[in-house]
Amino acid sequence: MTFPRLILMVLFSIECGFLFAQDPLTIISYNVENLFDCQHDTLKDDYSFLPDGMHHWTNYRYHTKLDRIAQVLVNISGWESATLVGLCEVENARCLSDLCYRLKRFHYKYVHYESDDERGVDVALLYDSTKVKVLKSKPLKVNLNGDKTRDVLYACCLINQRDTIHAMVCHLPSQLGGGATTHWKRQAAKQVIQQQIDSIYSIQPEATIVVMGDMNSEAKDDLQGVKNLVIGLAKEGKGTHKYHGIWSCLDQFYLSSRLLEKANVRIFSPEWLLEEDSKYLDHQPKRTYVGYRYHDGYSDHLPIVLRVEW
Repeated sequence: MTFPRLILMVLFSIECGFLFAQDPLTIISYNVENLFDCQHDTLKDDYSFLPDGMHHWTNYRYHTKLDRIAQVLVNISGWESATLVGLCEVENARCLSDLCYRLKRFHYKYVHYESDDERGVDVALLYDSTKVKVLKSKPLKVNLNGDKTRDVLYACCLINQRDTIHAMVCHLPSQLGGGATTHWKRQAAKQVIQQQIDSIYSIQPEATIVVMGDMNSEAKDDLQGVKNLVIGLAKEGKGTHKYHGIWSCLDQFYLSSRLLEKANVRIFSPEWLLEEDSKYLDHQPKRTYVGYRYHDGYSDHLPIVLRVEW
């Protein structure tokens, strides 16, 4: 084979994507704990997070919070952007726009829908617009017989103009009022997720599906067609949230079988995201508030990171 012909074959292979594997897929899921702006929204109960509210949420504290979240995301991904970032507890599009501005070198755009949550916090999806094209998206409503909660966000994403990923970002109803008493609410939300999974597989049996977010319960394999990736971390005593001295993996990833063997998941827990737990010993996430006292931290949750070598 002549040298010029070899060069042409190599160039053709690169163009068609045959020679090299795709860049690793990095997905982050992070409950950022009450990312509110400082302006009152008449449709939301955001009074506590206003300058004259109980949290004395000032413009300075808002922008500091944005800086903290940006710091976390940059330190997770380094010089490379994450492919997708699922966020929980974000008030509105302005918060997302301000956050993306701080991360502008990563070319993030976002998907967000206003939900009926009583506190006015939603889920959102950031995506690197140089790698990802959102083909379609929608909010999936959760019916709680009159009670209000967050929607599940669904987005169908084209990655590097080659592969399609169906992503769902969730923040399931909390255990406020008791885990057993509120269990039905989380089950109702998971039924909505399961229906979307089934709908995707009915059209695309080999689909790649990622479900992420704060499930507000221990990790279980309780969705059909996807595998919960954090069960192993939970069995090792690791977690993303600490309550009364006990770590729990409330933040979770579910992944379809196609990429399971190529996936690994970890909790991002550098020392600067933690502080000493003087009551229960060891460490705990350094949060923004302790009660109504401003604590100048990051979140009461740790982020979780999924990496797929595909």
